[in-house]
Amino acid sequence: MTTWVHVPQNSDFTIYNLPFGIFSADGKGPRAGMAIGEQIVDLSVLAKADVLAVEARYFLQSSLNDFIALGKPITNKVRLEVQRLLMEEASPLKHIPDAFVPQEKATMHLPVQIGDYTDFYSSLEHATNVGKMFRDPENALLPNWKHLPVGYHGRASSIVVSGTNIHRPKGQILPKGAEAPVFKPSGRLDFELEMAFIVGKETELGESIPVDKASNYIFGMVLFNDWSARDIQKWEYVPLGPFLGKSFASSISPWIVTLEALEPFKVSGPEQDPEVLPYLKIEGAHNYDIDLEVTLTPEHSETQTICRSNFKYMYWNMAQQLAHHTVNGCNVKVGDMMASGTISGKDETAYGSLLELSWGGKKTIPLTNGQTRTFIEDNDTITMKGIAERDFIKVGFGEVSGKILPAKK
Repeated sequence: MTTWVHVPQNSDFTIYNLPFGIFSADGKGPRAGMAIGEQIVDLSVLAKADVLAVEARYFLQSSLNDFIALGKPITNKVRLEVQRLLMEEASPLKHIPDAFVPQEKATMHLPVQIGDYTDFYSSLEHATNVGKMFRDPENALLPNWKHLPVGYHGRASSIVVSGTNIHRPKGQILPKGAEAPVFKPSGRLDFELEMAFIVGKETELGESIPVDKASNYIFGMVLFNDWSARDIQKWEYVPLGPFLGKSFASSISPWIVTLEALEPFKVSGPEQDPEVLPYLKIEGAHNYDIDLEVTLTPEHSETQTICRSNFKYMYWNMAQQLAHHTVNGCNVKVGDMMASGTISGKDETAYGSLLELSWGGKKTIPLTNGQTRTFIEDNDTITMKGIAERDFIKVGFGEVSGKILPAKK
């Protein structure tokens, strides 16, 4: 497919992609758009011009929730209609003023109002690495790990859009060899390379989503950085799990890439052994081949890639995560967000956290400016990117980036 809109060769936002987001520009309030090349298609303008068969009010909101709630038959139709208009040489879009807004002139916002957030722990390699570090290396995985997608219900209030600065968190930390904790800023601040999916269809309390129907309830995906304070987390997580070591912030990319755009990149996941229970059993390809990259940029210094991984490594796929999440009758709502957990590969270059890259702080990571890192220092910027590419089809996620500022006093 080709488009008459200029799309740079290295662009994530090709005619095959067309992700949805919320932006503001030109002194106007937040509204819905779709990314193509270096431009944003203003969906509210198209609706007012009667080019789209959806009322403009759905696009003149500060979130995509109401639009997504219209259902995939409508949201998919909008995406395909815009795709057609961007391909036709005689497209009416060429004659609609303000149909396009340059991305460089726009401010991006959270694309959805997130009601609830769940974080999973679905990478076999990551879970094994953490188990080796903190438990018995010969029995790194807990007995339940290969029987269910482990997860926990988190908070949505501190999920922020890419470009938001994050202050170093403070909390209780138990110094090595000490018997009592101290209160101080985290000295072991980390990133977690994750992806997240956004629920696109509601269920009722008591209803469960069958694993083979789960994709009907997933609107699309974003990149997700689950910032983690490892020293705070280590002291608090027994017996009830993550709390202040995680809840201070998570960052997401602003553009939601639809499952339909990712369809060409579906692949089979790792073999699951032992055999899973029937409600988690699913046939066919349900993982996605998405190349992921993490870079670290110290202040006033050059950017350096510190991790390359891939979403296809996930042991538990999104359909299984959603089926497990709702098997007890837990209802979900449009805009709910569910993150994958850290995405690590089989070798050190694919470890999706500094906890693994530095092996708990025992190894140093050399930087090109002569510095080293074990964990994130103040004024470091962490950026994550994701690209799926196959047979000349390219679909990218843009980036999620955040700078760590000193702790507030």
